[in-house]
Amino acid sequence: MFGVGVFLPYSSYFEPSPHLFISNPRLPVLPRRAPRKFRRRNPFSRSLLSLHRFDLLRCSSNPNSRVNADSCSHRGGLEIDADGILETGDLDFPVEICTTRALPPALSLEEGFDKMKQAVEELKSNPPRMTSGVLRFQVAVPPSTKALTWLCCQHQNLLVYPHFYLITRASSDPSLQLYLLGALEVCGIGAAISVHGSSRARQGFSLISRYLSIDSPLIRAYGFLGINYNKMSSLMEERLDSFYLFIPQVEVTEYKGCSVLAVTLVWDDCMSYKFTNAVHTFELHIHQVFITNILSSDFVMSISIFTIMLLQWNQHLPALTLPTPCCSFFTMKHHCLKEEGSFLDVSHNEFLDINIILLMGSYGTNCLIKDCANINAVWASLIVEECVRLGLTYFCIAPGSRSSPLAISACGHSHTTCYSCYDERSLAFHAVGYGKGSHKPAVIITSSGTAVSNLLPAVVEASHDFVPLLLLTADRPPELQDAGANQSIDQVNHFGKFVRFFNLPAATDQVPARMVLTTIDSAVHYATQVPHGPVHINCPFREPLEDSPREWQLDCLKGLDSWLSKTEPYTKYIKMQHLFTDGHHNGQVAEIIEVIQKAKRGLLLIGAIHKEDEIFAASVLAKHLSWPVVSDILSGLRLRRVLASFHEIESLFIDHMDHALLSHSVRSWAQPDLVLQIGSRITSKRIIQLLELCSPSSYILVDEHPCRHDPSHIVTHRIQSTIIEFAHILRKYYFPKQAGTWNIFLKELNMMVAQEIEFQIHSESSLTEPYVAHVIGEVLKDDSALFIGNSMVIRDADMYGRGWLCPMSFDSKMMSNLDLLFQGLRVAGNRGASGIDGLLSTAVGFAVGCNKQVICLIGDVSFLHDTNGLAVLNQRVTRKPITVIVINNHGGGIFSLLPIAKRAQPDVLDKYFYTVHDVSIDRLCTAHSVKHLLVRTKTELHNALCKCRQQQTDCVIEVESSIEGNTYFHSIMSKFACQAANQTLNFLLGLPLSGSLNNGLFLSKIDKVEYSLYRQVSHPSPNFFREGFVLRIYLDNATVGLGEVAPIEIHAEDLLDVEEQLKFMAHKLEGSGISFVPLLKGSFSQWIWKALGIPPSSLFPSVRCGIEMAILNAIAARQGSGFLDVISGYMSSSRETQLVAGVNGSKQIQICALVDHSGTPKEIADVVSQLVDEGFSTIKLKVARRENPVEDAEVIQVIRQKVGYEVKIRVDANRRWTYEEAMQFGSCVKCLDLQYIEEPVCQEVDIVKFCDKSGLPVALDETIDNLSGDFLHELKKFVHPGIVAIVIKPSVVGGFERASLIAKWAQLHEKMAVVSSAFESSISLSTYIQYACYLEEQNAEICRIKGRTPDAAIAHGLGTYCWLKEDVTSRGIDICIRPYSDRMVASVEDARNFIQCVQINKGSIQRNYSSEPVRSYHIKVDGDYFSCSFKLQEAGENIDNITIVYLHGFLGTSQDWIPIMKGVSATAHCISIDLPGHGESQVQFSMDKRSKQGIDLSVESVADMLLKLISSVTTGGVILVGYSMGARIALHMALKFKEKVMGAVIVSGSPGLRDKTVRKIRGAQDESRARFLVEHGLHSFLETWYSGSLWKSLRDHPHFSYIRSTRDRHNDIQGLAEILSSLSIGKQLSLWEDLRHLQTPLLFIVGEMDAKFRKIAQHMCSEIRDCSKDDPHQQQKLYDTIIVPDCGHAVHLENPLPVINAIRKFVTSFEQR
Repeated sequence: MFGVGVFLPYSSYFEPSPHLFISNPRLPVLPRRAPRKFRRRNPFSRSLLSLHRFDLLRCSSNPNSRVNADSCSHRGGLEIDADGILETGDLDFPVEICTTRALPPALSLEEGFDKMKQAVEELKSNPPRMTSGVLRFQVAVPPSTKALTWLCCQHQNLLVYPHFYLITRASSDPSLQLYLLGALEVCGIGAAISVHGSSRARQGFSLISRYLSIDSPLIRAYGFLGINYNKMSSLMEERLDSFYLFIPQVEVTEYKGCSVLAVTLVWDDCMSYKFTNAVHTFELHIHQVFITNILSSDFVMSISIFTIMLLQWNQHLPALTLPTPCCSFFTMKHHCLKEEGSFLDVSHNEFLDINIILLMGSYGTNCLIKDCANINAVWASLIVEECVRLGLTYFCIAPGSRSSPLAISACGHSHTTCYSCYDERSLAFHAVGYGKGSHKPAVIITSSGTAVSNLLPAVVEASHDFVPLLLLTADRPPELQDAGANQSIDQVNHFGKFVRFFNLPAATDQVPARMVLTTIDSAVHYATQVPHGPVHINCPFREPLEDSPREWQLDCLKGLDSWLSKTEPYTKYIKMQHLFTDGHHNGQVAEIIEVIQKAKRGLLLIGAIHKEDEIFAASVLAKHLSWPVVSDILSGLRLRRVLASFHEIESLFIDHMDHALLSHSVRSWAQPDLVLQIGSRITSKRIIQLLELCSPSSYILVDEHPCRHDPSHIVTHRIQSTIIEFAHILRKYYFPKQAGTWNIFLKELNMMVAQEIEFQIHSESSLTEPYVAHVIGEVLKDDSALFIGNSMVIRDADMYGRGWLCPMSFDSKMMSNLDLLFQGLRVAGNRGASGIDGLLSTAVGFAVGCNKQVICLIGDVSFLHDTNGLAVLNQRVTRKPITVIVINNHGGGIFSLLPIAKRAQPDVLDKYFYTVHDVSIDRLCTAHSVKHLLVRTKTELHNALCKCRQQQTDCVIEVESSIEGNTYFHSIMSKFACQAANQTLNFLLGLPLSGSLNNGLFLSKIDKVEYSLYRQVSHPSPNFFREGFVLRIYLDNATVGLGEVAPIEIHAEDLLDVEEQLKFMAHKLEGSGISFVPLLKGSFSQWIWKALGIPPSSLFPSVRCGIEMAILNAIAARQGSGFLDVISGYMSSSRETQLVAGVNGSKQIQICALVDHSGTPKEIADVVSQLVDEGFSTIKLKVARRENPVEDAEVIQVIRQKVGYEVKIRVDANRRWTYEEAMQFGSCVKCLDLQYIEEPVCQEVDIVKFCDKSGLPVALDETIDNLSGDFLHELKKFVHPGIVAIVIKPSVVGGFERASLIAKWAQLHEKMAVVSSAFESSISLSTYIQYACYLEEQNAEICRIKGRTPDAAIAHGLGTYCWLKEDVTSRGIDICIRPYSDRMVASVEDARNFIQCVQINKGSIQRNYSSEPVRSYHIKVDGDYFSCSFKLQEAGENIDNITIVYLHGFLGTSQDWIPIMKGVSATAHCISIDLPGHGESQVQFSMDKRSKQGIDLSVESVADMLLKLISSVTTGGVILVGYSMGARIALHMALKFKEKVMGAVIVSGSPGLRDKTVRKIRGAQDESRARFLVEHGLHSFLETWYSGSLWKSLRDHPHFSYIRSTRDRHNDIQGLAEILSSLSIGKQLSLWEDLRHLQTPLLFIVGEMDAKFRKIAQHMCSEIRDCSKDDPHQQQKLYDTIIVPDCGHAVHLENPLPVINAIRKFVTSFEQR
C-alpha cells in the first residue's frame, strides 16, 4: 500500500542516506486481493502485519500534459507528461518569477492556514502579471507541529495526491545538508506541479528545474526514479528509467525550535495552466486538508491497517538483504547540470539497513483478557491497557511482591516502555522528570508500605509544579489492614492534599471490570486537566500475586465487548475549546486591553514556561508589545538564539535586571506602572522585592492554572489562560510604543551591567561558578535542553547566563527567511518545592520525556543527595546522552551568600550549614559505571564539553570550586555590577533630555567635522618632527570638541592611511547623532557600528582614538564639565584615591621622564640626575641600544650610584633582546631595584619564562599594542605575578574604550596600568592626564571592592612633552613642580581647563580640511541608436592627471560611492556616474533606428558610451572602480580600452558566464525579473531582490533599511528594467578568454562572506597567472586580490574603509610607476 521513493533535491547537495516514505492514506480501503505489480515477496512480510501492502502506490491519472482548472479538479496542480513533449523550447528557461514570501508567525497550525488563505485572497485581488511563476508562502508555526503527526491526521479518503514524508539524519559533512537547511522532517500533500515519464529522466530534470531557483532554495522538488506513473491503472509501479517528480502544494517542515507551514502556487501559460488555475487548485486542496495537528481516535482506528516504512542507513543495525523488486536503497551521486545548479542521480543497491516502524493500534486489547490466570491479572491487565489507550506508555516500576500483577502486566505489554530502579524516591523523581519533558504522566508502580512513602518528595514537587503523574501503589486487602500484617501501612490519602486520590477495592470478579476502566479514565483526566498534578490510585491485591491459575467469573467483563474490539479508552473526556474571535471578547478582556494600552512604564515579566509552543508564543508576544522584557532562566527566553539583525531586538530583553537592582538609585528609579507576567514563578528575589516595593498600579498575571501564585499580594488582574491564547488575543490589538526614558534607560542600564558582568567573568583567569553559568548556553545545540538544579546553580544561571547566543548555521539560513527574531531554548528545573532532592533522577527523566540531549547543571550537595540517580543515569533506555555538570565547592555554598554567614561561627557554618565534605565524585561515578571528567580550568571545561558531545555518551563533568573563592567572586561581581548601574543611571539622569525619545537615546547631533595637519619639531634634533592631525567636532549647539590623531609608522599606520579614514569619517560623522553612554564599557564600539555602519575593527587605532577624544571632549563641553567627569559617569570627587593632591585639594598626576641617550654611563647618569633635580621621581631609560646587555647594566649601576634608590627606575628594551641577552642583563641588575623591565624579550612566548627564571618585574607595551580580536582571551596568558605593569598608549591600542578595558584587566590582577603618550601634543596630553586620573580612581575603587590596600601613586609615561620644541597649541600644558610638592606632576584641573580654552598655534598647521562639496552635473552622450543624459558627481582635485571613475551596481546610484570618494579624494580626482536607467540618468532611444536594427542596450554599448563620457571630462588616463554590474562594465573597458583605462578595481565582479546554455538561462531569468519590475513596481521588486542569499550579510547590516530605501528612488523604472534585461550577465559576452591576454592591472576586491565571488576571483587570478608564466611582457604583476573581512557581496557598503585603503594604494602604485 505504500511506495518507497527518494527525495530528489535540485540545485544542491543532500545527505546520502535519507529516511523516506511516501504514502496515500486512502489505499487501505482497497480489497486485499488487489493486483500487484511487484511479484517478488518480501521474505519478512509474514512477520509484519499488513507489510505485504506496501508494494503498491495508487495515484490519480491525467492524460493531458496541458491542463486547465476544470481538468485538474481535485487531483493535482500542473501536470506534465515528459514523454509527450518532443521539444522543450521555452520550457528550458526558468519561470518569470520564483520567490518565497514569509508571513508573520502563527500561534497554531490553524492560524497558519488562515494566514495562507488570507495571503492567497490578497494575491487574487492583485494577481501577478507574469505568464509563469512559482510563489511560496511560508509561516513559522509552533514547534509542536510535527510533520508525520499532521500527515497522519489527514482523512483516509483525502482526494489529494501525493502524500510524502521525509526524515533526515544529521551528517558530519555540513555540505551534504545545505539544501535542507537544517530540516529534521518534511511532509507534504498535493503537487503544485508534477513531471512524470517512462523514459528520458534527464528531460524530466530539465523540465522541473524550470520551476526552481537558487534564489529561493526552500522551493524544493521531490520524487522517484525507477517508478512508473501508470495513467491507465492509476498505479505507481516499478520500471527502470521511469520517474515522477513534483513540487508539493502544502508542506510542513520541522526545524529545531519551530516548524514551517508552506504553500506553493505554480502556473505556466506555456502549459495552458494560468494563475487562476493554480489558485483554484489550491482552494480545492486546502478545503480537503485537515488543518489541525492532533491525532484523533479516528486516526487510531484507521491506522491499525497501515504499515509505514522508513528506510534509513544505520551502521548499528544488521544489514538485511531484500529482493530488489520489493525494496531498493537509493544512493546518490552528484552531477553538475549547470553552473548555478546540480542534481542528485540515484542508483539501486540491493543491501540496505532497514528500520520498520509500526504506527498501528491493536485490533483488540494487547492481551487476551479471558486467558488471564486469575482476577489479579485481569485487573492489572485492564489498568495497564487503559493507561496505554490514554497515551500513558512510560512505566516506572519499583521492585516489590505486592505489585507483581501490575509489574508483569506493564512489562508484558508491547506498547509500553518500562523502567526500574531499586530506590523508589529516585524512581519517582525520574517519573516527574519524564512528565516535565513530555507533558504526559509517567505511571509509577510500587509495592506497599514505606515504598509508597518514599514517593512523597516527588509527589510534592509534581503537585507544586503542576506535573502530571499517575501513582499505582499496591496494597494489602482490607482484612490485612490494622492487623499487624507485614509491610502494611495506611495508604489511604497517604499523600494528603498533594494528590487526587482513588482507592480501588481488592481485585474481585464481584465488581464489574468497567469500574476499573472508568477509575483509570477519571484519574488520568484529573492528572492531565488544568491544574495538572499527581493522582494516586491505591490498588489492593490478594494472593496469589503471581500468575497461578485461580478460577474467576467472566461475568465481570460484561459491557466490555465494544471496548475489547476497539483501541479507544472506555470513557472519553471532551473539553470545549475557547473561542478567540473578537466577537467573544467580553468586557473583562476589553478592560485588560485598555489597561495595557495606557501603560507608560510597562514591564513584561516572563516566568517559568514548560512547553515549547508557549515559549514560541511568548517570543511572538514580546515582539508585538515591544516592552522591556525580564525573562526568568526557566522561561526558555533567558537563553536565546538570535535569528535576525541584533540591533532590531536587543532593547527588548533586560537580562541583568537582578544585578542592576543592586543599586539603590536604580531601585528608586525603576518603578513600572504596569507589570504583565506570563508564565509561572520567577527565580530572582531582588525582582520580587522590587515589585513588592513599587506596587505597580496594575499587575496582570497570566497562567494556565487557577492557583494563587502571588506571594507579594500585588496581582490586580488574574487571567487563567495559556500564553498561546493570551498572545492570540493581544496580537489583534495595537499597542503604542512607550515613549520617554523608561525603555531607553532600562536598555542602557542592562547593556552597561551586561558588559561589566561579561568583562569580570572573562577577566578572571580561574574557572569560576559564574563562568560556568555564563557559557553554558553556548554549548547548547539546537537539539539540546538544559536542566538546572536548585540552590546556587539556578541563581547563577539566572544572573549570569549569556542572553544572546549565536544561531546554528543551518537554522540561521532558514530562519533568516522567516519573520522570527530569536528562538528560545528549553530549560527545566524542579521549582515546585525547590528542593535539592532527586535532581539527577529528574534530569534523566526529563531527557527521556523531551527526547533531547540534556545538559544537567547541579551542585555537589544536590548530586550527593541523589547518588542513586547515578543508577538511573546508567540505564540508557530510549533517550539521548546526558552531560551532568556538577559544581563541586565541597559544601552548600549558597549559605555563604546568605545573612547567616555573617552571624554564625565558622565551625557552626561548616558543620550545620555548609555540610563540608570530601566525598569523591569520581569514585561514585566509577561505582556506577558512569564516565567522569574533572576540570579545574576554563580550557579543561570546554574540552570536556566538546568531548562529551563528540562521544555521544553519558558523562559527569566535575567542576572543582571552593566556597570561599565562590563567595569572594560573587561579592566582587555584585559590587562591580552595582557600580556600573550607579554610573550609568547617574549619567542618564544628569542629561538634559528633551523631546521624543522613541528612536533611542540622543545626546547631541554632530554638525560639522574639521581637521588640520600639524608638524611639531623636537628638541634633540630639528630633523626629527612629529606629524598628525588636530580633529575638531562641532555639535549642534556650537560647542566643539578637540581630538588628536597621531599615527606612528612603526605601528603600521602612516599619514596617508590615516587621512583617508579621517576624510571618510568626517563625511560619516556629519549629521550623525551621539546616542550612547560614554562610560568606556563597549558602547562606543556599538555606536560606531550601529550609527555609522562601520565595523569598529576597520578603524585605525589612532583614528579611533582621535574621534573618541574629540567626541568625549565635545560632550564635556556641552555639559559644562570635563573629560574625566564624562567617562566617570559624574563619579563623586570625594572618593579616596592615591593621587597626589595639591594644597587646594586638586588632583594631580605624577609624570615619568623618558631618557633615550647613547652617551657614556656617566653622561646618562648626569642627565637622570638633572631630571631628578627638576622634580621627576620616576625615570624610564631606553636600553638594548648597545652591543652588549652588560653595558646597559653598567649604565643602571652608575645611575643608582648617582641618584640613589629613592628614585624609581624603569627600563624599556622594546623587544630588542633575545631571551639569552635579556637573562644576561637581568643577572646584572638584580640588586638595582628596577621598578620593571619593559618588553625584555623579542619573542612573546619567552615573557613568562623570563619572569620565572629572572625573578625580575616585567611590563608589557608592544605586546599589548599587538592584541587583536578577543584581547581578554589573549591577556590571560599574562596573569603571571612577575608581570607587574601594563603600559597603555590609547592612540596605539585603539582609543580610550579599549585602553580602559585593558587597564581594568591589569588592575584587577594587581598590575599597574601606566598611561603613555606617543609624542603627541598638549591636546592629547591634557586628555591623557584626565584619563590617567580616571584610571587611578578606578584602581582605588577596585582596591576598595576587592579589599586591597591601594597602591602607591603611579607615575605615568607622559614625559614625552619634554622632547618637543614646539607644540600645536599656543601655550603648552603646564607640567611642573607644584607648590608644597617635590615631584613633577600635572594638575587634572589645569588639564580640564586647558582643553576647554586651548588655542591652536597656527605656525604648526600645515593645512586645514573641512567638508568639501561634491559637484553634481549632467552630460548628454549620443550613441548610434540611443542617447543618455548622465548624472555625474565629482570630488577632489585632479592630481597627477589621474582620475578615478566609480561605477555602481544594479539598483545603485552614484551616491553609493560618495563616502569612498571622500576618503580617496586626497589622492586622486574622483567621479561617480549614475549608469543608464539609474538615479537621474535618462536613456532615450532612437525608435526608428532601433526597430530597424533590433539593437538593444548591452554591456558593450554602455561601455562605449561611458568611454565617450569619460573622454569628455578627463584628458588623462582613468582608473575604473566598479561594483557588481559596474564591475563587469569596468572589466570590459579595462580589457578593451587599454589606451584610456590605466587599471581597474573589480569589486564583487565577474567576467561573465562561460557556458552558452547557462548564459541563455540566466538571460531569460533577468528578462523575467525585468518584466516583474515593470508590472509590480520597484517596491515589490526590492522585496524579492534582497531576499536572496547573496544579500544575507547586507540584510544584517544596521543600515540595510536605509540602503534599501535609497534603491526605491529611481526615476526611470522602464529604463531600470531595460538595463536589468539588456545588461544581464546572461547576455554579456564572456571575458574569460580576454583575461588570458590581460595587459591592464586589475585589483579584485571581494567580501570574506561572499563565497561565490571569492571563488570567481580565485578563478580569474588563476586564469591570468597561468597564461602569463612564460610571457616576458607579463612579468610585472598585473593582478591582486583583497579579501575584506566582516562583509559579504556589497563590500563597499558593508565595510568601506578597507576598500578605500585598497583603492588608494592601487592608485598610488601608478604614481610610483
